[in-house]
Amino acid sequence: MIFVGEGALLWRAVQHTLDSGLAVDLVCSPAVAGASPPDVPFLKVEDVNTVAAELADAGTDGLLWSVNNRMIFRAPVLSTGLRILNIHHGPLPAYRGLPEVALVYAMLRGEREFAATLHEVDAGIDTGRTLAAEAYPIGPNDPYHVVLRRGLQACHRLFERCLPLAAADPGWTGEPTRPTGTDGGGYFGRKALARLPEHRSHPDFGRATDLGFLAGYLPELAAALA
Repeated sequence: MIFVGEGALLWRAVQHTLDSGLAVDLVCSPAVAGASPPDVPFLKVEDVNTVAAELADAGTDGLLWSVNNRMIFRAPVLSTGLRILNIHHGPLPAYRGLPEVALVYAMLRGEREFAATLHEVDAGIDTGRTLAAEAYPIGPNDPYHVVLRRGLQACHRLFERCLPLAAADPGWTGEPTRPTGTDGGGYFGRKALARLPEHRSHPDFGRATDLGFLAGYLPELAAALA
């Protein structure tokens, strides 16, 4: 298996894979983790598409996991024949784009449920076939930083649940039920991020933008709200 992404979610997924007795062929990330497993092959990359040949050569089972990954897969990687599975923090297709931005809009819209989604990667952005989801609640008084932490935990639970299924069956088509539980919809990228200050009059704006201790981990979002 190949892994592409960054941060604690990526390395927790890598470690869980190793602990499950499965091989990790390569990890690609823009940043080296200080606590990364010492025997795992690693490539530091800013654009995963520049190492498509290396990915094709490294993969032993045809499976690539995208976990907490902000790099967009383009033709060089999409044409390698690798099956790319992405863990997206957000219910699809309702909340595509940047998860941290989509979550703010979901809370402003009064959503009482959000989800992590596993989907196949295609040429679009978060448009591939959904395979599984892990829903979780948004309480009416929950601040953003509490909801986001809950969502990250849901992402890891979803990975743990789906890893053995995808590893055992290369043609795995997903779970029979894929809950969304949301009323919203759309793509939430940098344009949506720039529009967030327009919602300051919303009664839930303070709660939906309370980054708490996570502000340092979300510099773009923090800057847009400053």
